[in-house]
Amino acid sequence: MNNIPSVDLADFLANDPSRKQKFVNEIGKAYEDIGFVALKNHFLSDQLVDNLYNEVKAFFALPLETKEKYEIEGLGGQRGYTSFGKEHAKGKKEGDLKEFWHFGQEASADANLTEEYPPNVSVNELKDFNATGMEAYRMLEKTGIYVLRALSLYIGLDEHYFDHWASNGNSILRPIHYPPIKEEPKGAVRAGAHGDINLITLLMGASTGGLQVQRKDGEWIDAIPQEDELVINVGDMLERHTNNKLRSTIHKVINPPKEQWGQPRYSIPFFMHPRSDMKLNCLEECISEENPKQYDDITAGDFLHQRLVEIGLIKK
Repeated sequence: MNNIPSVDLADFLANDPSRKQKFVNEIGKAYEDIGFVALKNHFLSDQLVDNLYNEVKAFFALPLETKEKYEIEGLGGQRGYTSFGKEHAKGKKEGDLKEFWHFGQEASADANLTEEYPPNVSVNELKDFNATGMEAYRMLEKTGIYVLRALSLYIGLDEHYFDHWASNGNSILRPIHYPPIKEEPKGAVRAGAHGDINLITLLMGASTGGLQVQRKDGEWIDAIPQEDELVINVGDMLERHTNNKLRSTIHKVINPPKEQWGQPRYSIPFFMHPRSDMKLNCLEECISEENPKQYDDITAGDFLHQRLVEIGLIKK
């Protein structure tokens, strides 16, 4: 396997049980084997993608002192702007060569949450930035819920098992800017090798290549979706909840060849988190004599806090 498998959400949405089951089998097997797929026929329109990239590029082009107005202390980077080099991969000291923005959940009035999410940060200089970001957030969230429904069926759960936990969940949309590289990085890459924290991650096609995924045999392969596809991978929460049945695969964003250092890179992942009170205890359906329980019980909120400390966004 030299590229990630491609699946078609239209199969799952079709009024045809055999096509639906085909999608369930394909995505489930891919997530057992490599933890990544490229997904076509999602809910993001080409126009919305173009609009969002235009807004994101306009934001990161603002003067640094303007962007820094939107870096909110005490939130662990969960909303607004995070400046260059602040985040690092777990176990690394070198900061990643990126700056980013976070849009977060705006819960519905009837959500009955056990927690209060911080408000999103409005960018005064760009009148359409926040509205465009939240429109994309909703379409990615909708896509993600259908993916989780397929995975529920694959695991042997009720199809709607994740609906309550993922709707109004603590999800994050993160536009990232990797600026041009101006000098030889000292051990740093655009994004160090890591697994994602959340249930699943939905990635809109990055403006240039660089995303690599580690196969079971340790080899790194390029993740190269078609222009109309999302890259969707399993995160550590789902790996833990499924007792390692579904794989959270290590991935990274490598630095480009030296002749391309002058090019910036933009990417926009959607990190799909559940509500913080969801129990990530290993599912009984995923525990057997051959695969005994691998993890202690923990809630999504406690797990998220641990990991934000480990990657440097929250200080101990």
